[in-house]
Amino acid sequence: MVLCGVAAYLVVQYVTGGGGAHGCKVMSASGDGTSYEFTPEQAGNAATIAAVGTGRGMPERAVTIALATALQESGLRNMEHGDRDSLGLFQQRPSQGWGTQRQIMDPAYAAGIFYAHLAKVPDYTDLPLTEAAQEVQRSGYPEAYAKHEPDATLLAAALTGRAAAMLTCDGRTGSTTSATGPDAVRAALVRDFGRDALQETGAEVGGTPVPSPSPSPSVTATAQGRTVTVPVPQGAKVDAIGRGERERGWQLAQWAVANSSALHIQRVSYAGREWTAGSGGGQWRTAATDGAGGAEQSAGAVQIVTGQ
Repeated sequence: MVLCGVAAYLVVQYVTGGGGAHGCKVMSASGDGTSYEFTPEQAGNAATIAAVGTGRGMPERAVTIALATALQESGLRNMEHGDRDSLGLFQQRPSQGWGTQRQIMDPAYAAGIFYAHLAKVPDYTDLPLTEAAQEVQRSGYPEAYAKHEPDATLLAAALTGRAAAMLTCDGRTGSTTSATGPDAVRAALVRDFGRDALQETGAEVGGTPVPSPSPSPSVTATAQGRTVTVPVPQGAKVDAIGRGERERGWQLAQWAVANSSALHIQRVSYAGREWTAGSGGGQWRTAATDGAGGAEQSAGAVQIVTGQ
């Protein structure tokens, strides 16, 4: 019976990669109508995987490989069970040296250890996705990763910031025991982007003090609620993986939308565009050109307004 249960679980994972009600959608920037619909839980986990990857200086191809792997292994859900002692987004096994159960159940850790192994694969960016993923995972179903490549490619384009305003969520908030409000948003930014330019003065990553970079997230009060402001310089500078500052801003903005349900985010503004929870299905629209909204747009920053 145990073996049958395991077999059934593996078949479901192979055939579907997950399921459930949708609340988020990512569109192709090419305008061909290609899209992928997924849940707020899946969106938040995908955003974490992308943020950890870019924070480590990994290219978009690496993020695509990681997302396709997590789609296959867990359906982008942080699972507390799996085959034998497999756990988490990537179904990593404590008994195989991937970390403790607690570490593996931390999406940021799980993504980081996946990228650490992927980076050791020679010429992984030139390999077919399923081969690169298999070099890390050693799965019994190595061909299964390939079917998730189209969806992972759409997600990676949006969640690394290359495709602007392509990820939307309805922003509906259900019952949650997790922390919300601007401090929770700031903590989540630091958790996912790590040593990236979001770390605050005196913060630590893995117990190691990190020098204060610029920019850093700040919390300001507004008449409409509480706002987390993340400055994004408006220039021609590119980062270690060739992304411009505008792409970095869109990564932050779409990360916020992906986490809108969990963190009770009501509005996100960047580069003259604005997303509002529950408004038209959470579509990006042209932002206001006057008043507080216009001032925010001219400040060269991602504005994240929380409901608490």
